[in-house]
Amino acid sequence: MSSLVTKPAPDFTAAAVMPDNSFKDDFSLSSLKGKYVLLFFYPLDFTFVCPSEIVAFDKAIPKFKAKHTEVIGVSVDSKFTHLAWKNTPRNQGGIGAIQYPLVADLDKKISEKYGVLLEAGIALRGLFLIDKQGVVRHALVNDLPLGRSVDEALRLIDALQFHETHGDVCPANWREGDDAMKPNSKGVAEYLAKHAT
Repeated sequence: MSSLVTKPAPDFTAAAVMPDNSFKDDFSLSSLKGKYVLLFFYPLDFTFVCPSEIVAFDKAIPKFKAKHTEVIGVSVDSKFTHLAWKNTPRNQGGIGAIQYPLVADLDKKISEKYGVLLEAGIALRGLFLIDKQGVVRHALVNDLPLGRSVDEALRLIDALQFHETHGDVCPANWREGDDAMKPNSKGVAEYLAKHAT
C-alpha cells in the first residue's frame, strides 16, 4: 500500500449522520477545504473498541474546534445504523449524541480509496490528518484490537500548525510550548546540544 501522505486526500461524497441527527446524503470531504480535517475509520458500529474511540474524540471536540479542525468518522455501516447507535445510550453500548458527522461507507469505496479496507469488508483503524489545502499530512493505521490516542492526534495538529506558522520542525515528543528545531544541520546540533543529555 503506497502512502497517501503528501498527496491530495481522496475526495468522496456519501451519506452521513450529522451532529443534530439529520441525514445529509451528499456530505463531501471537499466541502471542508480551507479547514483542517481529522478523518478516521473504524470497523463497525455496535462493536467494542470503536465506541471508546468515538466517545473519546467527542469529548475532545472543543479542543479540535479551537485548532480549526473538523473531525469525521467513517465506517461501512449505513446511515440508519449510525443513527441507531447514536440513539443508544452510552451505558447500553451506544455512543449517544456525538458532535461530529459519521459517514456511511456502505459501498466500501471510501475505505478502499484510503487503503484501509480489509478483505473481510470492514475498515482498519485508519486516521488521516488533512491540511487546509486538502493534502494528507499524517496517516496512522492500527489493527482492529488497538485503539488510537486522541492526545496524539491533537499533538500532531499542533505540530503541523506550528510548522506552518514558524517554518521550524518539531522533534520527537514535541508538544506546544516546547523548543522546536531549525530545519538545517546547525539547528539539529543546537537542539541536540540542549536536549540530548
